[in-house]
Formats: sequence, C-alpha cells, structure tokens
Amino acid sequence: MSMPKFPDRCEILTLDESVNAILTSIAMEETALSHIINAEGEKIQFVLGTLEGPRSPVVVQTSLEDLLRVNESVRETLDAVSMNQMFLLGKLSAAVNGFAKLKECEKSNQDGGNNYVNA
Repeated sequence: MSMPKFPDRCEILTLDESVNAILTSIAMEETALSHIINAEGEKIQFVLGTLEGPRSPVVVQTSLEDLLRVNESVRETLDAVSMNQMFLLGKLSAAVNGFAKLKECEKSNQDGGNNYVNA
C-alpha cells in the first residue's frame, strides 16, 4: 500500500479536498494504531512462548514478575491507544459536522438564503 500524497501547504484546497485530506490523515493514524495493537499482541505471545513463525522462541522461561511487567506495559500502551482513539473520534466528528454546516450554507446561498453560517 502506498502512502497518500498530501498537497503542498501553499496550495489552495477546495472544501472537498480539505475534508478528504482530514479523513485521510485520520485513516492513516488508525492504521498506525492497528499496527501498535498488533505489536502488543505479539509481545504477549512472545513472552508466553506462543508466537508462531520463523523467529519463534524455542523455549521461553518466563517468571511471574516478567509476565506482570509485560502486562503492565501492554496495558499502558493500550490506554494511550484508547485516548488517541477518542481524539480521532473528536477530529472526525468536527470534520464531518463542519463539512455538513458548510454544505448547508452553500445550499442556503443557492436557494437565496443569507451569506453567513450560524456558529
């Protein structure tokens, strides 16, 4: 999968291009978070000795303290991912709501309405 190309900052974007850029940035962040979640799962599998593949450990001797440390590390990472998810939801909601208001305003202007958006 190739990375999307964002326009240069000096380019003037249309409303649709701006919304697409925001949605693309959200999707890219979601993809990155999915990779982090997968890596945390593999971390747990490695410590438990259940990770399959060419780099699988032959035998892993893991102490209870090691398991608890890894568990805490994974929990902290997933907490951070969850907070980022809430941020992305807010970003998505703001983009969609802003887009809807602007489209409503454009429609109103075409129908002979006023030329401002009520904030």
